[in-house]
Amino acid sequence: MRRAVVAGFLALLALPGAAAPSAAPPAAPAPVRESPAGVPAAADAGLAEGADDETPSPTPTPEPEDPVRAAEYWLDRYGVEDAWETTRGEGTTIAVIDTGVAKGPVEFEGVVRDGTDVSGLGSADGRTPVGVQDQDHGSYVASLAAARGTAEGAGMIGVAPEADLLSISLGFGASAAVPFDEQVAEAMVWAVDHGADVINLSFTTNTLDWDEIWDDAFLYAFDHDVVVVVAAGNRASGTTVVGAPATIPGVLAVGGVDTRGVASVGASTQGITIGVAAPSEELLGISAAGEIVEWNGTSGAAPIVAGVAALVRAAHPELDAANVINRIIRTAKRPLQVEKVPDPQYGYGLVAADEAVNADVDAVSENPLGSLQEWIALHRRGEVGPDPEPTAGAVELPPIPPADAPTDEASPFLPSAQSMREVTLPLFALSAAGILVVLGVVSALRRVRSTRAQR
Repeated sequence: MRRAVVAGFLALLALPGAAAPSAAPPAAPAPVRESPAGVPAAADAGLAEGADDETPSPTPTPEPEDPVRAAEYWLDRYGVEDAWETTRGEGTTIAVIDTGVAKGPVEFEGVVRDGTDVSGLGSADGRTPVGVQDQDHGSYVASLAAARGTAEGAGMIGVAPEADLLSISLGFGASAAVPFDEQVAEAMVWAVDHGADVINLSFTTNTLDWDEIWDDAFLYAFDHDVVVVVAAGNRASGTTVVGAPATIPGVLAVGGVDTRGVASVGASTQGITIGVAAPSEELLGISAAGEIVEWNGTSGAAPIVAGVAALVRAAHPELDAANVINRIIRTAKRPLQVEKVPDPQYGYGLVAADEAVNADVDAVSENPLGSLQEWIALHRRGEVGPDPEPTAGAVELPPIPPADAPTDEASPFLPSAQSMREVTLPLFALSAAGILVVLGVVSALRRVRSTRAQR
């Protein structure tokens, strides 16, 4: 099976009806400036008793908060800033398999340490965005995961700002020179071989199943202890239920919520494979041209969670991928409206970065989100080998047993002299006499009939 067009990719970009991308995010509320006594500086505080009749020194005005940072509401509300007190992701690597992370934006300087192109359309380093309409998508995703900002406290910053990125450019749609399934498989293997600790896949195929070529690629990632984070997809673009790769056992599929933490109507979907939920509305992203834009979709929720996974791996390098995933889903906060988890819209709940990094969580021995190996054994037909070829050669037969030796004992079915004398001969005599009598009677009857006929 080969799918030339990935129907769900645009489902993970800015959605119909959402705010159009803009170069400037919403302005943050102006900070309230206060005096040391807690009285607003604009008020007339007067003079302290006994003080000289001089004008008091003005209270220093705090630096206004950077509007971009103020618009990144998920950093505070989802515990990312608290998690930064422990780690910012140093020493980890996130592979962004997407349209390519652009060169140029200052927020990406020193972030991308390696890359490649698997589409046949981009550059060898994976830094030339591919696609006609969606060239910015890979940069949007990368900025949410690990952007560095433009200065201390300024510019867009990712969830794991000290993590490294791998940029692997994919080609979506009919224009790609390589079939999409083959691109993804090659990209997965390349990411693993080049040191990825976390792989982010912000696309969907809108089908529950997947090409068998993905079996080996995803198993390769799991066998090499890589956390794979996947976007669930968006209803507004036709994804009514999660599709592959979010249906593959063992991946961490991410649903989306709005700014209130409620499951997004348009910028998310539902399905039993969703692991956690994260913000998917009023997100920011860095375009290939370096502009800050607002966008929606689980394409953005996924790299937020991928960044959290990098924070966990940095704080707990001894943990394998199964336990990294386990910490993220076990520490997720269950919404009040959800009675039982996992929930088809929220999974195990809203991702909580600080708790995922710092909480005490019991270890597990296997991935709580399932085993692809077991799924393959159950659902894929076993390989059928060629029919065995006949083997030529001498065939040994067991020896023929010897014939039974003759015996003098007469068979009970053969006549004896006694039986001939006592049975056979008397029966023969009686039979002959009976025949003669019958013949005489028949002859007499014929004469009688002949005489009557002559009269």
